[in-house]
Amino acid sequence: MQPEKKTFKYPYTFTLESGRELPGFELAYTTCGTRSANDDNIVWVCHALTGSANAAEWWDGLVGANTHFDPSRHFIVCANVLGSAYGSTGPLSINPLTQQPYYHDFPTLTVRDVVAALDLLRQELEIERISVCLGGSLGGQQSLEWAIQEPDLFDELILIASNAVHSSWGIAFNESQRMAIQADASWTQASPEAGMLGMSAARSIALLSYRNYDTYNFTQARDNPDQIDEFRASSYQRYQGEKFMKRFNAFSYWVLSKVMDSHNVGRNRGGIVNALGMVKARTLVLGIKSDMLFPTVEQQFQARHIPDAEYQEIDSLYGHDGFLIEYKQLTQVIRAWQENKGTLEMA
Repeated sequence: MQPEKKTFKYPYTFTLESGRELPGFELAYTTCGTRSANDDNIVWVCHALTGSANAAEWWDGLVGANTHFDPSRHFIVCANVLGSAYGSTGPLSINPLTQQPYYHDFPTLTVRDVVAALDLLRQELEIERISVCLGGSLGGQQSLEWAIQEPDLFDELILIASNAVHSSWGIAFNESQRMAIQADASWTQASPEAGMLGMSAARSIALLSYRNYDTYNFTQARDNPDQIDEFRASSYQRYQGEKFMKRFNAFSYWVLSKVMDSHNVGRNRGGIVNALGMVKARTLVLGIKSDMLFPTVEQQFQARHIPDAEYQEIDSLYGHDGFLIEYKQLTQVIRAWQENKGTLEMA
């Protein structure tokens, strides 16, 4: 069963947290599976920084046919976030007010703006109850923010390798990536290709935070102990940057990195602990021992302050990227947690 690709068009003025406005927007999204008569099988997946609306494509070990979240049992929804490069309104979209692409004029977005747009789609689909909302990294940030904005909407919440507020460490990594984009002489141009070489370097920086020391020593070890140049680690960084240039654009990367930086559930809510206390969904928080970008102390903090949340931890050679790779471990933990309560039919 293939995901059905659709577009949600919101034709009204959309006011952002910054006070700026979008004159309407579009969200690309997919649905997969059959919606039950009483809507008790809806699973909403929130994607990470450069993900798309096709969760079965980038999370194929966890979402899709013959996986834990299988469309033969579940009705799966995933929407591409505002600002992205995969069909939703973003910097390369045409501004209806100027009839030109936004480019550098695209407004700064926050996680709350992203979630507000998702909730408008949810209302359009007439969904009043979501059995499971889950996401990793930026997807987990969205899921948590949504569960605070709409505490009665979700039965279960699964937060993987995420946090309640984006750390200064994470912001520093993102700013270094934006500096790489700015250093590209083409970045000032009003062109879809602007800043692409800078973005390639930025992606190389990002990979260092997504993986770790042990990952590189294992996967990119020297070809021989006597070489003095042309290292595997060097070619790997360049390869990843070049591959990323084929599927993304620097404008969206810039915008979405700032979305991640904005994340702070406690903003104007009396602090982080008070905000986490607003979550009503039964919550599983998952950390990855080797994650240097979202260290486990952040997930442990979430689990301590979300009412009755359960914390679990997996090990992975791949650091933060383990949330996309270690689907067998994730499936095992999620299945055991759900079976302990049993809100969805298990595989």
